[in-house]
Amino acid sequence: SGCGTFTVLSSAVAAVSGLLMGYELGLISGALLQISSILGLSCKEQEIVVSSLLFGALFASLTGGFLIDRFGRRFAIIIASSLLVLGSMILLPYESYGILIVGRIAIGISISLSSIATCVYIAEIAPQHRRGLLVSLNELMIVIGILCAYISNYAFASVSHGWKYMFGFVIPLGALQAIAMYFLPPSPRFLVMKNDDEAARKVLERLRETSDATKELTVIKSALKDEHQYSFLDLFRSKNNMRARMLVGLTLVFFVQTTGQPNILFYASTVLKSVGFQSNEAASLASTGVGVVKVVSTVPATVFVDQVGSKTFLCIGSSVMAVSLVTMGLVNRNIHVNITNVCRSQSPEDFFLQRQGNLTGVTNGSLKDIYANMVSPERLSFDARRIPGVARTGEWNRTALAGGKSTTGSHTESGEVPSVLKWVSLASLLVYVAAFSIGLGPMSWLVLSEIFPGGIRGRAMALTSSMNWGINLLISLTFLTVTELIGLSWVCFIYTIMSLASLGFVIVFIPETKGCSLEQISTELAKQRYANSSLCCLSQHREKLVPVELAKREKEQLY
Repeated sequence: SGCGTFTVLSSAVAAVSGLLMGYELGLISGALLQISSILGLSCKEQEIVVSSLLFGALFASLTGGFLIDRFGRRFAIIIASSLLVLGSMILLPYESYGILIVGRIAIGISISLSSIATCVYIAEIAPQHRRGLLVSLNELMIVIGILCAYISNYAFASVSHGWKYMFGFVIPLGALQAIAMYFLPPSPRFLVMKNDDEAARKVLERLRETSDATKELTVIKSALKDEHQYSFLDLFRSKNNMRARMLVGLTLVFFVQTTGQPNILFYASTVLKSVGFQSNEAASLASTGVGVVKVVSTVPATVFVDQVGSKTFLCIGSSVMAVSLVTMGLVNRNIHVNITNVCRSQSPEDFFLQRQGNLTGVTNGSLKDIYANMVSPERLSFDARRIPGVARTGEWNRTALAGGKSTTGSHTESGEVPSVLKWVSLASLLVYVAAFSIGLGPMSWLVLSEIFPGGIRGRAMALTSSMNWGINLLISLTFLTVTELIGLSWVCFIYTIMSLASLGFVIVFIPETKGCSLEQISTELAKQRYANSSLCCLSQHREKLVPVELAKREKEQLY
């Protein structure tokens, strides 16, 4: 079966969901700098703004699987795109903390639903020898979306109310995707599940650019004959090793989140300001470099996954992540940063002083007088008593204001981070991002789209996605607080331990699935010998699930 042009086109249109998702995830990193200044948000309020999207995503992941399995993968993508447009339009007319939360929740529901449906849709329309490439295309689009968000953050960092332009860019693209998906075919496997074999055959012939898709249709029907009888509770039973498969999927997404990548994504600009990139523009430009690295690193993983295999990329990525995180932690121990002080210093006077060129008829002195009326000395002294180390920071900021300079950023004794440490910290951060982008980033979702039976794939993906978003929510909601308590360096060391643990898990438990159809993978993983393995793993001998070996084993069982 060939990979026809229509298959690639359908996959690309569906993968636009990844572009929109990446843009929304990366956008908040720069928009938060403006929003927190305009609305005067506290650290906890900033964490809630970031995490509100994850609340919506968690809700959608708990309910979206039933929608995907009942109404189809294509329909779910259309609904998700429409909801993204609606959520973005809610944000634009108002400058309200409450409206911001509501809009972000709606966007979170959208990107969670689309992330599940897109992976399943592409996996089910792709031929087996190009499934890795096409499913990983979604991850490539995600990192391109993140890069576009970082570029947008930098471009509008000095524009008044630039955050509204950032949020508004997704509206036309989301609408176009919803329209385009309407004209694309449903998944042939979904049509078989709904007993519409004739429509499934026509879709396969169009996707494969062949006049006879009977053979592939027969294989799909044979494999799905029993699979569509699965209930949700079967995911937690020993039947066909479903419980073992689910535990592998849940643990994999656990490591995706606990190795720290979400915080780098959401708080990139804040972290970079803390290590010496002091202005909003400098931090946004440096975070744009993070986006470029994610794209460049994801490309080879996407192109070569069908030749190298997802398991190999997972091992390489986890190993390099551990090394880079150790380096980042050691460097940050010598910087003595306090990220919470950085987020507290994002006050209105910083926002305006960094953009003096955009103001007319306003002097540094008048701005200083305005701010003096807004914030009383008593309030500053109260904050200093509550938070250790802020008294010195507040005095430093007031001194800088007298000179007409913006000084939010690092907090060393001299008030300036050594140049060498600043750039080494950035370099280790970029290596860490690159390692994630070739390993846990794209490969986790490829594995998840393969290891579950077609009849329950949507619900299984939704359950693992709920685990993903739930942990993401917990980590992002507490990142600034935890960093204040133990320091950024110890956070990096914890992520190092989790990266090493993920490496061990991948080596022992993750099967290599390159070159196999979804039906072959499901047949192999259902065999009882996996559950009875002394190591309780799916790949004790790193077996390749290729058709030749499958046929050989089935022949041996006959004798």
